[in-house]
Amino acid sequence: MRVDEKSKDQQLAKDRAEPTGNFLTTDQGIRVEHTDDSLKIGARGPTLLEDFHFREKITRFDHERIPERVVHARGAGAHGYFQVYESQAKYTRAKFLQDPSKKTPVFVRFSTVAGSRGSADTARDVRGFAVKFYTEEGNFDLVGNNIPVFFIQDGIKFPDIIHAAKPEPHHEIPQAQTAHDSFWDFVSLVPETMHMIMWIMSDRAIPRSFRMMQGFGVHTFRFIDEKNTARFVKFHWKPLLGTHSLVWDEAQKLGGKDPDFHRRDLYEAIEQGDFPEYELGVQILEEKDAQALGVDLLDATKLIPEEVAPVQPVGKLTLNRNPTNFFAETEQVAFCVANIVPGIDFTDDPLMQARLFSYLDTQLTRLGGPNFAEIPINRPVAPVHNHQQDGFGRHTSNVGRANYFPNSLGGGCPFLAAQQQGGYVHHPEQVSGKKVRERAASFNDHYSQAALFFRSLSEPEQQHLIDACRFELGKVETKAIQERVLEHFAKIDALLVSAVAEGLGLPAPKATPVTPKGPPASKALSMEAMKLATPPSIKTRKIGVLVADGVDADELMALRKELESQGAQLKVIAKRLGTVKASNGKDVPVDKSAMTTASVEYDGVFIPGGAASVATLKKDGESRHFVQEAYLHCKTVGASKDAEELLKACEIDPAAPGVVAGSKAGAGAALATAFAKALAKHRHWDRKDNDRVPA
Repeated sequence: MRVDEKSKDQQLAKDRAEPTGNFLTTDQGIRVEHTDDSLKIGARGPTLLEDFHFREKITRFDHERIPERVVHARGAGAHGYFQVYESQAKYTRAKFLQDPSKKTPVFVRFSTVAGSRGSADTARDVRGFAVKFYTEEGNFDLVGNNIPVFFIQDGIKFPDIIHAAKPEPHHEIPQAQTAHDSFWDFVSLVPETMHMIMWIMSDRAIPRSFRMMQGFGVHTFRFIDEKNTARFVKFHWKPLLGTHSLVWDEAQKLGGKDPDFHRRDLYEAIEQGDFPEYELGVQILEEKDAQALGVDLLDATKLIPEEVAPVQPVGKLTLNRNPTNFFAETEQVAFCVANIVPGIDFTDDPLMQARLFSYLDTQLTRLGGPNFAEIPINRPVAPVHNHQQDGFGRHTSNVGRANYFPNSLGGGCPFLAAQQQGGYVHHPEQVSGKKVRERAASFNDHYSQAALFFRSLSEPEQQHLIDACRFELGKVETKAIQERVLEHFAKIDALLVSAVAEGLGLPAPKATPVTPKGPPASKALSMEAMKLATPPSIKTRKIGVLVADGVDADELMALRKELESQGAQLKVIAKRLGTVKASNGKDVPVDKSAMTTASVEYDGVFIPGGAASVATLKKDGESRHFVQEAYLHCKTVGASKDAEELLKACEIDPAAPGVVAGSKAGAGAALATAFAKALAKHRHWDRKDNDRVPA
């Protein structure tokens, strides 16, 4: 069959209901004449049970909620396509990885893990990065996270880590955060969590957007080629916009200002044509070489440093269409780690093995039975023929007498497929051993990769991680838990344990840090190091421009021209919506009122010239706070020569790092170019006076 970028959308179109130009009807297709009042005996009389429209409307409303996901409840999704760069036949026979001209349709769901559906997007948390490929051979679900490792090594501990991280059961507090006793109690007693703790306390746990977030398959899979040769493979998604984060103060404020920040960002970017793009890379390891790595590939708490096994780019994922209905698509989509296609297989990773069961099992309750694969968003574009039947939500109407195999009454159909005909054949891995409940000795190193991660970070990133640990453990009320965690940190890094202990007001245990196995540091683990290795870009960045009556329209126009030519977005912010009167008498349209927005929603701030405009902003406390807060968060702050008076009122030095001032950078196009160059750095961590800014 022929599958292309449009295949899934064409399939979904058959189930869409378009209300435009149509009459309102009941579920039975009966046209409705009146829907504002129930049927009664007299205007003030009793309601009649025979009012079938009322009964249907209320009944459907009462039952329109399904159980939310136990984890990954809060999410956002998008459609798109995947295109391989060149055939990967030397590694795998998976057909969607062979033809560079083919666009395989996909649906992607991003999510937070711990919070409920109503929680905020910007909580410190793991982010899900799940991709459903609708291939000609069936659905392949790459169900991963934005962090390449996990808390635990064996899936039997998954209920424990999730119970510990979720709100505590006696009072259902706190929501969508791990800054509480039960989580850190578990962590302090389970040292295998240490590597993941370093990631979750780092800036990786508060991404700038889903569009600027890496993704990982977490587990080690197998690629199988046409000769049935198996190789180990790890999957990586790398955003083409670069990997960037929020700062913690921003994330907290956004939780109140715009709890839908990430969901809104993804939706608006796609609607505006700024399609998110991610490169799929793979780490390929020959099975014979795996033993020499010094890391057990079956241990989900470990990664393979890119210096040891480089990530090879193999294709690109593009998200170019938003769902037409959130519930029907984003909420009902059912990912399952067990959904794989010929050419891809599993390993004996005990966490993966648990997920192979758990994901399938959870859909039975959440989506009302075994027929969830018939829900349009989950339905493969590949033909489906089998002997499954009946059950809640069954859509398919099988014909014929034979609902079993083998059969002669149905001509033996549907037929079995040999491997050469596309039949899935499991890799014949040889296994042997006694039945035991124990952990492999090769899983016992819990600190060396935690140390590798911490030591790979830049100084600002390390400080952010330390501050996050101080915040989280500072919320813990049980001193013994804090002390146990510090004992673990002492085995990771001396700076880490001493700084966190100081913040908690506790004595630091003697540091006995382990030596990382493999490279002493890995640039791929630091967002700051990655940033230096990629071309600077301001594409899709948002800049808030503060204006009032009397603004210099020419300067504003020069800024807009330069920023938009590089793909950034400029939003004019004033005290009120409508327009402001420029110094040349022209009207300048306002995009946002100061009351409805805040600096945390932007990547940078600029103040154009115009004496009257600057004088008004200088006297306005909200405007000063807007500028000070952006400066506090190490964002680029730009100001024309006139507007430097506002910087001084905000106690900001025009010569400070990341401050682009007209007295030095010039005016018009020169000022706009200098501002764009500074904006491309994303943050300016070399500011030393942030703590004195009253924001």
